[in-house]
Amino acid sequence: MKKDFYHTIDQNSLAELKDRGSRFLAYAYPIQSTDDFKNYLQQLKKEHPRAVHHCFAYRLGLDGNNFRISDDGEPSGTAGKPILGQIESKGLTNVLVIVVRYFGGTLLGVPGLINAYKTATAMALQLTPIIRKAVEVNYQLQFDYMQMNDVMMLVKKHNCTIIEQESQLFCHMKLGVPLNRLEEFLYKVNYLRGIEINKI
Repeated sequence: MKKDFYHTIDQNSLAELKDRGSRFLAYAYPIQSTDDFKNYLQQLKKEHPRAVHHCFAYRLGLDGNNFRISDDGEPSGTAGKPILGQIESKGLTNVLVIVVRYFGGTLLGVPGLINAYKTATAMALQLTPIIRKAVEVNYQLQFDYMQMNDVMMLVKKHNCTIIEQESQLFCHMKLGVPLNRLEEFLYKVNYLRGIEINKI
């Protein structure tokens, strides 16, 4: 059964945890692609060049199989896994959490590390609203400028997301169409003459 909705976070958040001198800065981000993840990780490595670890986990898509974790030099299984565990326990997807660690001179041991990464992640995810989003299918539309009003009415009525728009004599629009409104939307678009529509 295909899902019509998924849960993700609404905005970026930051939480800080201190444990025996070590600082754990947990950054949570809503993401759409692995490119988003790469950009955020690069950005944090520039912001925190003196941090000893930049551990992370992300989950993308709806099937639960698109995820990645990294302990970034911490003992295996002590960072990425507990971070991902928190994302999964809240039933979230399209989410990235990066935890930046500044070492404080005291070794925390495996249980201590697991707890610190888990807690820092949980704190960051508590600080940002969790939202329900419609699963969308992307389409590209091409139409005459004179049809702009009709197209915009359909877009609004079916709660579509405009990804990209170019308006000249001939208009191009990239849309995210909610899966649960797709059939109805395609029927209405085909009812309007002269609109070219393609799935992306």
